Amino acid sequence: MNWGKAIIIVFIVFAGFIGSMVYWMSRERIDLVRDDYYQTEVLYQKQIDRIANARRINPITMTYQRETHQVTVVLPATLIKGEIHFYRPADRQLDFIVPIPAVHTNRQVVSTATLAEGYWRVQFTWSDGRHSYYTEETIFL
Repeated sequence: MNWGKAIIIVFIVFAGFIGSMVYWMSRERIDLVRDDYYQTEVLYQKQIDRIANARRINPITMTYQRETHQVTVVLPATLIKGEIHFYRPADRQLDFIVPIPAVHTNRQVVSTATLAEGYWRVQFTWSDGRHSYYTEETIFL
């Protein structure tokens, strides 16, 4: 084999490699954090205010018990409405929300036995009727 044929073979193999990488990368699913990302970004000042409000009061506590596969949230006494959002950055189809009922005890327990293993953010949003609050914890199942 001479140099001319070897160079052509190298170019063909390289072009095949690049073509296959383009094909594989175009088939990869990439989830945005939100579909309405840009509209939500404009309203982010409200989120900053919620976080600041939560820091001023005694923050709630969220604990993850690995042995019992549960997340326990100790609710504030002034809570009127709220929700716990389990956010999975790797796959938004696994996200779910646990609403806090109007009549509640001071604890909310959520089972994590059926959740996929990996990184989760537990986001808690609540209101006392006058102010809104937000806090977040991360857990690794």
